[in-house]
Amino acid sequence: MRKKSINKYLDNLEKHLSEENPVLLDATKGFRAIDEIASEVGLLNEGESTASQIPWWPLISILGTFSAGKSTFINHYLGVKSQRTGNQAVDEKFSVLSFSKTDEMRTLPGIALDADPRFPFYQISKEIDEVADGEGQRINAYLQLKTCPSDRLRGKILIDSPGFDADSQRTSTLRITRHIINISDLVLVLFDARHPEPGAMQDTLHHLVEETIQRSDSEKFLYILNQIDTTAREDNPEDVVAAWQRALAEKGLTAGRFYCIYSPDAAVPIEDENRRQRFESKRDQDLSEIHDRMQQVEIERAYRILNALEKTTQELEDKAIPLIKQHLSEWKKKVRVVDIFLLALLSTLTLGLGISSGFLQGSIESLIQGNPILFGAGAGLFLILFLTGHFAARKHYAAKIAQKLSDHSDELIFLDHLDKAFLKNTTPSRIFTGNRVIGWNKKALRSVEELLEDSKELVQKLNDTFTDPSGKVVTRDK
Repeated sequence: MRKKSINKYLDNLEKHLSEENPVLLDATKGFRAIDEIASEVGLLNEGESTASQIPWWPLISILGTFSAGKSTFINHYLGVKSQRTGNQAVDEKFSVLSFSKTDEMRTLPGIALDADPRFPFYQISKEIDEVADGEGQRINAYLQLKTCPSDRLRGKILIDSPGFDADSQRTSTLRITRHIINISDLVLVLFDARHPEPGAMQDTLHHLVEETIQRSDSEKFLYILNQIDTTAREDNPEDVVAAWQRALAEKGLTAGRFYCIYSPDAAVPIEDENRRQRFESKRDQDLSEIHDRMQQVEIERAYRILNALEKTTQELEDKAIPLIKQHLSEWKKKVRVVDIFLLALLSTLTLGLGISSGFLQGSIESLIQGNPILFGAGAGLFLILFLTGHFAARKHYAAKIAQKLSDHSDELIFLDHLDKAFLKNTTPSRIFTGNRVIGWNKKALRSVEELLEDSKELVQKLNDTFTDPSGKVVTRDK
């Protein structure tokens, strides 16, 4: 996206937020300020914005294994059969469901998402390419955009994932899944009660449970045992639930809600009246709580964006800049070792040719002081050799360390051009600048401190739209 395009995107976003949420309008100004600093440092390319890296629409993702009932759950929630259902894998793509004003439902290719910054998969093809070179060109094999007229989709986006335990395209699917988890306001993780042996799904449990419970936003995950009606004919259906709870506890999930549901539209008949009522009561209670959370994502979205503003600012100051400084120091140490070796070799050769080291030193000092006439021919030759070796070492180690830094980009959420920012600081003109980072100065540091304070004030403003510690009644416009 070129600079003109990103400015247009931000302008349109601000126009929309001026009517919908003035607090988030102020947040866009904060992202513009971060963009300016990050661009100077080299952490953003021209035409990129940290604001475009987060979804501004409320986002709910549905994850789970094959045949866990994800599509059936979505269809019931929307009141529209937008997703195909079945016991086998019916779709191996991530489906992004968005509201449509028309009754006609359409399925659009993945490029519709990859090329549109309003959706949370903008330029995701580049991330897929990092996993498998050339796979980004097959974006349509991973993603699709579905339009749906359900009122429950107004102002929000739903993502239906393919079966998590797919073997084909697994690495890329995991990459997209992690991306989805990072940007979602709510993540529903569904398991299939018809397969009561969770021990056989250790890999899936690892990625969907063990990797999520340590996150700072772990409260946005709801773990759901779906199709629980299929266990009603068991002698003791509670054993199935207990087995799943033990499996999740083994992965560290010992707190939080564990839901048991099934779709009223595709339920297995339960002949025993008492058991049927007990199952329906539990289902209705849990479905009500889940649907309530899904309706609250607009509020959670606002806090997520303000949190993203604060996290981006902290990521710049606490992670990106220290990493660049650390690797600049490492780079200079490696080059210095080469310089010492070259100087030792230069001194040895100089003495071997009968040129005194004092003469060589004096000649080099004369050249530095601007007196090239006094610079000896022999000393000039060896200085050329020294500089050739010096700059070759600079380039070699800069490339190696930049590659290592590109691997560190996975540690950052919003600023992923660490390698380019590092290389910006390794040009010949940067010989005598220590470990100072281009674009990171007192003015930038002051701006970052102001942004951190502003982000806290924006949270307080958002709080004021819902509550008032003084006890006054807060009314919200619908």
